[in-house]
Amino acid sequence: MSKRYFIPLLLFLVFFAGMSAIQFSTPDMPDNDGFYHIKLAWLMRTESLKPAFPWLPLSILNENEFYDHHFLFHVALMPFTFGDLRLGAKWAAVTFSAIAFLSVWYLFHRQKLPLAWLWAVGLLGISDAFLYRMSITRAQSLSFAMLVLGLAWILEGKYKHLAILSFLYVWMYDAFPLMLAVAALHSASIFLLERRLEFRPLLWAGIGIGLGLVVNPYFPDNLIFTWHHLLPKLQDATSVSVGNEWYPYDTEQLLRNSLPALIAFAGGSLALGLSGRKMDLRTTASFLLALLFAVMLFKARRFVEYFPPFALIFAAFAWTPLFDEQPQSNSSKWPLLRGAAPIILLALAVSAGIAKSIPAAQESIIDSKPYTLYEGAANWLAENTPPGERVFQTDWDDFQRLFFYNTHNTYLAGLDPTYLQLYDADLYDVWVDITRGRVEHPSNLIRERFSARYIHTDLNHGNFLKRAADDPGLVEVYRDEQAVIFQVIEP
Repeated sequence: MSKRYFIPLLLFLVFFAGMSAIQFSTPDMPDNDGFYHIKLAWLMRTESLKPAFPWLPLSILNENEFYDHHFLFHVALMPFTFGDLRLGAKWAAVTFSAIAFLSVWYLFHRQKLPLAWLWAVGLLGISDAFLYRMSITRAQSLSFAMLVLGLAWILEGKYKHLAILSFLYVWMYDAFPLMLAVAALHSASIFLLERRLEFRPLLWAGIGIGLGLVVNPYFPDNLIFTWHHLLPKLQDATSVSVGNEWYPYDTEQLLRNSLPALIAFAGGSLALGLSGRKMDLRTTASFLLALLFAVMLFKARRFVEYFPPFALIFAAFAWTPLFDEQPQSNSSKWPLLRGAAPIILLALAVSAGIAKSIPAAQESIIDSKPYTLYEGAANWLAENTPPGERVFQTDWDDFQRLFFYNTHNTYLAGLDPTYLQLYDADLYDVWVDITRGRVEHPSNLIRERFSARYIHTDLNHGNFLKRAADDPGLVEVYRDEQAVIFQVIEP
């Protein structure tokens, strides 16, 4: 095998092994959404690429308006839907994260960075929160890979490639506006360094995104959904938590889970001063991107999937002028950065990061909820209710696990509470009041307003459970250590 293929293959195996060690430190899955994604991918494989979606009729994902905003991600998941879906989801997360990490090596390799392979391996030690996010069966890892590939092609002037990539990004994940940010910051970098305007990357990315939005199997519902999905996050409109990922880390948490990334960003800034040279284009662009993702991370912790790796990319570009692997004389300004010293210093930093981050990521994923959570309740509903019977849930994020085990029923809310709120704001407010135990005898409203005859709740909704116990219109029909199911009795 030639060196051209040996190094990327070896690196892929290293990344695959590292992420497998994290992923399979537990049999459980680290996030609720993975259950939904792998089950929908299975439905796409076994039924059609656009299966009917009757499961959330009281949301903007109802059957008439449904938009699969992870369409290509679900297509990519389909090969993993043979056999045990849980294991398939876990192997998919490992594979996609390894591909994402390899994209960073590709960027470094194309930019002819010394020690490109070692800088890329640093991703396994840049942040345990980043590694945890990459271990989730969600589109983030492939989204990150697309952004890195987009940056690589922008730096090489392959703008038509960028247009195709942007088109595919729209079909894969609704974070596609980030590609415009990459192109815009590249253009800003050219203006800062050369005092000239360069709009071609932004233009070609815009063309690809525009075509992806219009030439789309879900057009025009995709446009409506994208607007609805992003707006509540910007306005903090919902009165129920949309998930911890949309809230920021506190300073202590960030220092604990992403210290190597912060050091890389600060170290890259230090290298700019030590080199005594004007920043080149790739360093400037990567600095602005890392800064953008840092600001986004301070707004929402979910962006820990972007800031740490872009901090490393910036550091790699910033330190490269100081890494003189083949000095022409002994007059180097920084003799410690000559010859083998860069390899040793970088290897020590990477090793220290890996030794810190992988065990911490393993600890985080070991704390995941058991994958069998709600399996018993879901199976009871499937066996004891008519097809399509609507289930009232007291938690919106229980849907993903219920859906994984039971596509026999339909559900009230899922994936995001704003989907119900945007469909019917008044109904949403009633749901919030019921689930928080503010409504005496909730059975009447559940039957009349929600057309539901069965209720699923976990054991943590103490106020609701008290109301349910005092409600003659509710009968407990199932209970285990994880959930309770009530039946609404006709008056």
